[in-house]
Amino acid sequence: MNKFNIAVLIDGDNAQAKLIKEIIEEVSVYGKATIRRVYGDWTNPHMNSWKEKINQYSISPIQKFSYTTGKNSTDSSLIIDAMDILYAGNMEGFCIVSSDSDYTGLAKRIREEGLFVMGIGKRTTPIAFVNSCEIFTFTENLTSEESTVVKEEKAVSKTTKKPKTPAAGKEKGVKNQEKQKTEAAKPQPEEPSRKFPELDLNLIDRAFQISANEDDQALVSQVGLNIRKIEPSFDSRTYGFKTLTKLLSTLDKYSIIKNEVNGLSQPIVKLV
Repeated sequence: MNKFNIAVLIDGDNAQAKLIKEIIEEVSVYGKATIRRVYGDWTNPHMNSWKEKINQYSISPIQKFSYTTGKNSTDSSLIIDAMDILYAGNMEGFCIVSSDSDYTGLAKRIREEGLFVMGIGKRTTPIAFVNSCEIFTFTENLTSEESTVVKEEKAVSKTTKKPKTPAAGKEKGVKNQEKQKTEAAKPQPEEPSRKFPELDLNLIDRAFQISANEDDQALVSQVGLNIRKIEPSFDSRTYGFKTLTKLLSTLDKYSIIKNEVNGLSQPIVKLV
């Protein structure tokens, strides 16, 4: 995918400042975060968490006062700015960072102009906003809070001594060890302490059918693109895998073939 200019517009009242590094990195996968703006009422203590981030990540703070108690003007200001940027014609894409359904119409309008639009927000983001974007990334997939727990579990397993088994049970012990080795050989979710949602295999199958050639093979990257067209919020990290290739390798009906083109890895997935 070619790197193009993306305007990153952040709803400061509705986004997490502590994730700004991960948000910028996620946007950089698809393009250059050329315009970076965060909107909010900077007289409100709620915005203090953003103050140390705006200079560090070259983000422009946009001041918007709340004209009515209990109601802020951040949403309308962000939308107006987005439309100005859209008609200026300098950007090829937008990233809206919010979990607010008020941006559903904006995402649709940008998409209708033929521009790339992605969203970043919590898993509780209304489905209407999620599906209005070409790509939607949940902030839960940008964190790695479970990594410490996993490391602790591994450390405990290494220091824990196994009870000795009687001679009569040696054969059973050998069989159990062989079974464990077999199970260990199969790729497992990379964050075993975290509970993951059930994978929709029908979604994978549909995307593969669209992508596959006459030999029932397809580039993993193409399958990924088609999955996102069907389900914008699909992310292999949601299911415990850093990449789609690793996720597909755990499914019995598919196998992965290593493939390199001009020195770049472009794995292929095929039906078994």
